[in-house]
Amino acid sequence: MADTTPKLDLPDSITALLFDLDGVLTKTAVVHDKAWKQTFDGFLAMRADESGEGFDEFDPDSDYNEYVDGKPRYDGVRSFLESRGIELPEGDPDDPPDAETVCGLGNRKNELVLRLIKEEGVEPYEGSVHFVEAARAAGLRRAVVSSSANCKDVLEAAGIDGLFEARIDGIVADEKRLKGKPAPDTYLAGAEVLGVEPAAACVFEDAVSGVEAGAAGHFGHVVGVDRVHHADALRAHGADVVVEDLAELIQDDGG
Repeated sequence: MADTTPKLDLPDSITALLFDLDGVLTKTAVVHDKAWKQTFDGFLAMRADESGEGFDEFDPDSDYNEYVDGKPRYDGVRSFLESRGIELPEGDPDDPPDAETVCGLGNRKNELVLRLIKEEGVEPYEGSVHFVEAARAAGLRRAVVSSSANCKDVLEAAGIDGLFEARIDGIVADEKRLKGKPAPDTYLAGAEVLGVEPAAACVFEDAVSGVEAGAAGHFGHVVGVDRVHHADALRAHGADVVVEDLAELIQDDGG
């Protein structure tokens, strides 16, 4: 009887797969981008009014990819503000969304994300779903590694939570005091919870900070997922291979 197990274009040494969430498994990167833009544009416009200086809006392409994509929420706020030469008090994670602090801005963004997810829903990438299903059929271990504290809600909203054995998200990172990407800590935690060494795990990332984390953790393979036409940057920062869709990694034995 012919072997119908899906063949995946991965090194033979790989036994576990670690997936970023936003932009790799689900189309929530668009939602996050929209929420960041609303948050930062509102903040920047208010500062411009108060100072009399020009309003330089948040760029949903370059600013998003360079400063916030893939990073924990407050790290993204700090990174973007630093790029504009803006200093704010750190504040506290319990700060209200209207607080003029790093945490306040981060909480404002999170409030917007939750509202957008509720209003617009979450759509998974079809090719990613097929790939994860094929990986499960092939007996590979699977975990989601995301900086998002809303990871569980997003997976459930997209209807794909049952495809994964473990989840390392923003809540776990806070509890375990794990550094965010580009540090490899969260991915190393993902490999550990699946019971494999980093060399036996493959990282799937669409963010530059994420492929940097994969390279820094000395994982066996790092796949860059190019959703925004920055394949060269993904390769330069640590991706061993770059695809536009994970379905490209499902080998077709049909000839």
